Amino acid sequence: MALTGLFLVIFLVVHLSGNLQLLLDDDGKAFNVYARFMTSNPLIKTTSFILYASFLIHIIWAVILTINNKKARPVGYAKTKPSANSTWSSRNMGFLGTIVFIFLVIHLKNFWYVMHWGPITSVNYDGQEYRNLFATVEAVFSQWWYVALYVVSMIGLMFHLYHGFSSAFQTLGLNHVKYNPAIKFVGVAFAIIVPAMFAAIPIIIFLKTL
Repeated sequence: MALTGLFLVIFLVVHLSGNLQLLLDDDGKAFNVYARFMTSNPLIKTTSFILYASFLIHIIWAVILTINNKKARPVGYAKTKPSANSTWSSRNMGFLGTIVFIFLVIHLKNFWYVMHWGPITSVNYDGQEYRNLFATVEAVFSQWWYVALYVVSMIGLMFHLYHGFSSAFQTLGLNHVKYNPAIKFVGVAFAIIVPAMFAAIPIIIFLKTL
C-alpha cells in the first residue's frame, strides 16, 4: 500500500504538469503535442503498465487489508472520542478511496477509453497531424455535472492524501522525530495544493465555454 501509494503520488505530479497545459491560450496545441508524446514514447508506454499495476495492487490490497482487519476484530472497540487518537481521514480511508475509485472509472471511460478507441478529430500543426484530444477534454468539461463530480472527487482525494502521504513514510519505517514535522508539512501541502490545482482546471475550462 505504501509503495504503490507513493508511486501514485509521483504520477499525480506528472499528470498535473500535463493537464496544466490545457490552460494555455494556444487552442490546445501544447496539450495535444504533450498527449502524443505520452502515448507514443516507448519508455512512457512501458511505465504506463507499471502505473496500471500500481492502481490495481493499491486497490486490491486495500480491500484485502479491510477484510483482514474486520476478521481480526469482528466486534468493534469501545467508543471513545474519535479525534483523540486519529483524524477523520484516517478513519474513513475506505470511504475516501471508494470515492476516488468511482471517479477513476468514470474518468478513464471519458478520456483513456476515448483516447484509445473513441472517435477523435484531428488537427494539423506545422504540417503534422495530431489527434485533437484537447477538443475531447473541452467537450467533457463543458458539462456542469462532470465538473461538479470532478471537484467533489478531488476533495475526496485531498483527504485521502492527507492521511496517506505521511502514513506511507511511517509504514516504510522512514519516520523520525527530527523529520516527522517536515514530512507532515509536505504531506499536508501536497494534499491541499495538488487536488486544488486539478479541480481548478475543469472549472476554468467550464467557465470559458459559457
